[in-house]
Amino acid sequence: MRVFTATLATETNTFAPLPTGLSSFRERGYFKAGEHPEAMSFFAGPLWAARERGRPLGWQLFEGMVAAAQPSGTTTRLAYETLRDELLADLRAAMPVDMVVLGLHGAMVADGYHDCEGDLLQRVRAIVGPGVVVGAELDPHNHLSEAMVTQADLLIAYKEYPHTDIKERALELVDLCAAQVAGRVKPVAAVVDCGMIVTVHTSREPARGFVDRIQALEGRDGILSVSVTHGFPWGDVPDMGTKLLVYSDSHVDPDGARARALARRLADELIGLRDELTPPYPGIDAALDQAMAFKGGPVLISDGADNPGGGAAGDATFMLRRMFERGIRNAALGPLWDPVAVRIAFDAGVGATLALRVGGKTSPLSGDPLDLVCKVKALQRELIMTGLSGAPTPMGDSALLECDGIEIALISLRGQAIGTDMFSQLGCDLAAKRLIVVKSSQHFYASFSKIAQHVIYAGAPGSVTHDLKTLPYRHVQRPKWPLD
Repeated sequence: MRVFTATLATETNTFAPLPTGLSSFRERGYFKAGEHPEAMSFFAGPLWAARERGRPLGWQLFEGMVAAAQPSGTTTRLAYETLRDELLADLRAAMPVDMVVLGLHGAMVADGYHDCEGDLLQRVRAIVGPGVVVGAELDPHNHLSEAMVTQADLLIAYKEYPHTDIKERALELVDLCAAQVAGRVKPVAAVVDCGMIVTVHTSREPARGFVDRIQALEGRDGILSVSVTHGFPWGDVPDMGTKLLVYSDSHVDPDGARARALARRLADELIGLRDELTPPYPGIDAALDQAMAFKGGPVLISDGADNPGGGAAGDATFMLRRMFERGIRNAALGPLWDPVAVRIAFDAGVGATLALRVGGKTSPLSGDPLDLVCKVKALQRELIMTGLSGAPTPMGDSALLECDGIEIALISLRGQAIGTDMFSQLGCDLAAKRLIVVKSSQHFYASFSKIAQHVIYAGAPGSVTHDLKTLPYRHVQRPKWPLD
């Protein structure tokens, strides 16, 4: 069997100040056709799975371009069209193929393109024709569009948030697509729009039980796959929102009635859970009050509003400023994106004490910079953090500063806190801290929950604000809970 695989992925925050250009892809994860390393990268799960499944079976693998960027603002037209056309050229060079499996995100928005994935899949289908199986792995924070569902034979989203199941879902995608090529299954899709946007933390109930139940339904009574589209509320596009996607096997469910009924039932169940799914988001002072009142530690506060994984700059100072003003000690915060401060720290060297302006450099959503007198405690060139599903994640040159009892991890490549080794490589002992503040919405949880005794999700200002009613939506289909 001849199999083509490639990746083009980023998550677009249309309210964020930093555009996503070609350099955003090249510094984070860009490989020309045939140059992807052996280890899996974040959005190249289908490529890795095609290798895993295909090599023992003698598949001919054609590995196209892999390009992924840290979430940020709207992707430039030049970046999207250049990378899209490179991927399509790689596909044309591989033709004829029996199967195409792509690593996508599902919430990529470019100048002139509200639905990048739908546009890409339409062009892929035009090249391969109706007889070739086309599948894609998606992030659950996607904008599931009619074009995406129509042009692909199969779309499978990660089920876990934090996204710890990228490999498993990629293998599931490749296995089901191969089964379709062999004629063993023929997927038929059903989609139900829940008319809402919710947070689905699978690390806690009731989302944990809901995901366990949908997984138990797969492989029974003709049901092939069930995916929950959480939606990405910081993307102002018509298709934004929470949806249920169910695939059944038309050999068992010829008119798709089972798929439609199950999608409707699960959507109604999810709608009924919506108030319980969303965690409380206390303001900065209320979050700090809760943390300081907790007996024991460390206590972790998620500063999700400044999460680079949601498109924020990652240099906001709102939380850090209040920690200093309140005299909080024995704390750690990071990663704070400040390549200028990192360079100065490297020039000063480990052990140096210097006046340094930190953070608050990108926009009003970053707050004002802080003028601190800091000690440089550690420096690390090209720090690599353990990311989702173990994928290596570059954070660039990094520094650990200490000021008035607070250790601040600075990075030069934008990224969120996922693995605790981002701190430990800089010599920061998180287990000994009273308070840990991370720039991350939820992906920190799998690693940091092994250390933290209590987790608080704060409602601070930022580009990834949890107060969705403050966002100036213009394109989202309304009404939509909780906006309306």
